[in-house]
Amino acid sequence: MQFIINKVLCVLTLSLLLLAQPQAAQEFLIQDIRVEGLERISPGTVFNYLPMKVGDIFDDSRSSEAVKALFKTGYFDDVKLERDGNNLVIIIKERPSIGSISMSGNEDIPTDDLLENLKQFGFAEGRVFVQSTLDQVKTELQRQYYSNGKYAVKINSTVTELDNNRVSIVIEVSEGLAAKIKKINIVGNSIFTEKRLLKEFKLSTTGLLSFYTNDDQYSKQKLAGDLETLRSFYLDDGYLNFNLDSTQVSITPDKMGIYIAINITEGVQYTVTEVKLAGQYILPEKDIFELITIESENLFSRKKITDSTKSITEKLGTEGYSFANVNSIPEINKEDKTVSLTFFVDPGKRVYVRRINFSGNAKTKDTVLRREMRQQEGAWISTTQVQRGKQRLMRTGFFDEVNVETPAVAGTTDQVDVNYTVEERSGGQLGAGVGFSQTQGLIFNTTISQDNIFGSGNRVQFAFNNSDVNTRYSLGYMNPYFTDDGIGSAYDVYYRETNAEESNLTAFETKEYGASFGLSVPVSEHNTVAGSLGYANTEISTQTISSIQITDFITKNGNQYDILKFSMNFAYDTRNKAILPDKGVYQRINGTISMPSFGDSLEYYKINYEGKWFKDLYNEDFILALGGKFGYGDGYGSSDELPFFENFYAGGPRTLRGYEENTLGPRDSTNRALGGDTRILVNAEVILPVPFLTAYKKSIRLTTFFDAGNVFGSNDDVSIDDMRYSAGLSAIWLSPFGAVSASLAQPFGDESTDRVQNFQFTFGTSF
Repeated sequence: MQFIINKVLCVLTLSLLLLAQPQAAQEFLIQDIRVEGLERISPGTVFNYLPMKVGDIFDDSRSSEAVKALFKTGYFDDVKLERDGNNLVIIIKERPSIGSISMSGNEDIPTDDLLENLKQFGFAEGRVFVQSTLDQVKTELQRQYYSNGKYAVKINSTVTELDNNRVSIVIEVSEGLAAKIKKINIVGNSIFTEKRLLKEFKLSTTGLLSFYTNDDQYSKQKLAGDLETLRSFYLDDGYLNFNLDSTQVSITPDKMGIYIAINITEGVQYTVTEVKLAGQYILPEKDIFELITIESENLFSRKKITDSTKSITEKLGTEGYSFANVNSIPEINKEDKTVSLTFFVDPGKRVYVRRINFSGNAKTKDTVLRREMRQQEGAWISTTQVQRGKQRLMRTGFFDEVNVETPAVAGTTDQVDVNYTVEERSGGQLGAGVGFSQTQGLIFNTTISQDNIFGSGNRVQFAFNNSDVNTRYSLGYMNPYFTDDGIGSAYDVYYRETNAEESNLTAFETKEYGASFGLSVPVSEHNTVAGSLGYANTEISTQTISSIQITDFITKNGNQYDILKFSMNFAYDTRNKAILPDKGVYQRINGTISMPSFGDSLEYYKINYEGKWFKDLYNEDFILALGGKFGYGDGYGSSDELPFFENFYAGGPRTLRGYEENTLGPRDSTNRALGGDTRILVNAEVILPVPFLTAYKKSIRLTTFFDAGNVFGSNDDVSIDDMRYSAGLSAIWLSPFGAVSASLAQPFGDESTDRVQNFQFTFGTSF
């Protein structure tokens, strides 16, 4: 009996084993392929990845290959293959797509910037949602915050199912506070004190201005920059074998404090014994040596070597050798602690420009850009001229951004294309606006202007302005390329009424209409000479409170004048931008003379000088700007003085901040500002980095300033004792609604009769 039971059990076990074996797919010839379960993905996409087609033989190996191929796309959660007669049926389940991504709590990094960076992970709206990708995204976000010193950051995500097999993803960021640097230790220094070395660092422990500079907030990138600065400090002072041995960064348990330890080996100073040239010079050897700033008997300096290499490369670039290589090869004598330097020059082939191309100028005509070029097609390339073209495009004022590239022409070794990419600025304005000035009060204006009309580069403007001080109508047209060689022309007609009393001046009113025509001639790359001829009919009216000076002038000269003016202007301009420049020099001298003409005329002249100079103080973050304005005028011929309505004025946001507008200088018999025939204004500013608003740095300027100056009458002695001074902070914002300027100033050297105004601002007016 036991034998029979055992035999039955063996049969059952064998049967079960046989049933457990996978059933091999029966081979068949595929007559048709049908896909089921698709929602968003098209059948064509499936067929594109499917490694078989109608007419193929379907078997086990082809089945496994097809499933793997479809899973590999990442589009599907499940894939099944079934047979319906001789038809292959593919049943799939799609992974959901990302319907929306929203972020909250991210104040340090803008949402748009974060989402743009996350696209590299395939994480964007419309993409297939994969949980592992979301985990990568959270890790990347955490890394970005860590690099900004925010180690307490917490990132949570919520995935919500939507209709049509979509999901909504919400990423919540709790940034926390940035870790503060508690201590920076430098170990191994004996030649320089730790205090001296730390002056080279951007990172620092918390100080008085840390709330503004954020120099106490740890950042991996900032530390890397400081370590390179430390290395350069030693290498530029002769310590050729200086070494950064190690760097340790530790964080406190609460993730709010950072301790940095830097271990260094200073080494010893090396002296340069010889400077030689090798290779193919192209240029005269004497000319190349003049570009080398390091000489024998000098201490070794990596900065001088780098500057010399750069100067030689740039010089070769102006001669068409844009792919030149200049390398410095040091021969080190460790026993004598000396270095022999050899500059090896490999100019390569002279490179020619095949084409100059422009992109991004949807409105501006190609000829407007091309006429600003100094590099010519078909000529050898000059890197200086290519960059000059970029600068000239920026100075037109038509573009927010200009970039240039010089890619090699495929299949050649001596040709390049010069590609300029521009981002156009909105050059037109049509509408009405309201502005405010502390002097002029509410200003109503209507302006129709186009700086780049029809993309021609010409400017047309009609304006109507109305304020307590001025009512003005004007129509102007300017063509900067009246001729092909750059002679510009300008026309202007206007009508203006002015109430001087409302502008803090001596009491009188004027009505004036006139027109002018001018030409400008570029005499060199940076120098321009301009001349204009204008006519003005001016009528003066007194008020009940008009001063003796006004009534005496009218009694002597009448109250209506036909004035014919001729002006000459010379300008030198190397600034990098037309609006808010931060590099270069600007100087302008202007002379205006009123000539004898028909009717009642006045004969006088005025001379004006204006200058501005910009200098980088530190890493292009702090820019020094020095400026000055000087003016003098007088009568001649039948006129023995400068007409009072042509006087110079000072005080206010455009001249000397901290004092009420136009209130400085000589005063009339009613103790109101009369102005003078001499004006002296000087100022120094430091352009500061804009905190928290780096995205708007092109339209916002923050400065600290020092102003000095005054206005003097014909009977006054120009004396430094009579100058007025002020210092403070100022800001300018080129908003979409007009220019906004504000200043907070503290005057000093002022007299009790001066009218002080510490805070000043304007909105919607020129500045």
